[in-house]
Amino acid sequence: MKSLFKQLMFAVFAFTLAGAASAQDAKRGTAEEAVAMVKKASAYLNENGRDKAVAAFNDPKGEFIKGDLYVFMFTFDGTALAHGQNAKMVGKNLIDLKAGEVYPIREFIKIAKTSGTGWFGYKWPNSITKAMEEKNTYIERNGEVLIGVGTYK
Repeated sequence: MKSLFKQLMFAVFAFTLAGAASAQDAKRGTAEEAVAMVKKASAYLNENGRDKAVAAFNDPKGEFIKGDLYVFMFTFDGTALAHGQNAKMVGKNLIDLKAGEVYPIREFIKIAKTSGTGWFGYKWPNSITKAMEEKNTYIERNGEVLIGVGTYK
C-alpha cells in the first residue's frame, strides 16, 4: 500500500511540475508580440507625447507589460527614459552597460540610427525566471528615441 501511495504522490508531483513548466512557457512572448508591442508603444508616444508615454511605459501594471514582454525607451546618448521591468534603470545613462561580450544599448542605438528598425540578440536575465537567457530584442526609432521589446528563447 505504501508503494502505491508513493507512486501516486510521485505522479501528482511530476504532473504539477509539468503544469508549472507549461505555464512558464505560456508566459513567454513571441517575436510577433514584441513587434506589435513596439508598434503600439510608438503609436502611443506619437499620440500622447513623451511625458505621458514615459509614465505609461514605466507603469508596472500598465498595458505595456505582458508576461515577460515589456517596453523600454532610450535616448541616443544611452539614457533610459522607460524600462517596464526595472525602474532602477530609468534616468541613467546605460551606454556602457555590458551583457556578456556585447554592449546592447550601443547596438540598439546603432540599429535605430542606421536602419530605423531591427533585431539584436544577446544574453540577459529573464524578468520572470531570473535566469540568464538568450534574448532577441526588436528596436524601432521614433524621432530622437528608440523603443524596444525583447523575447526570450
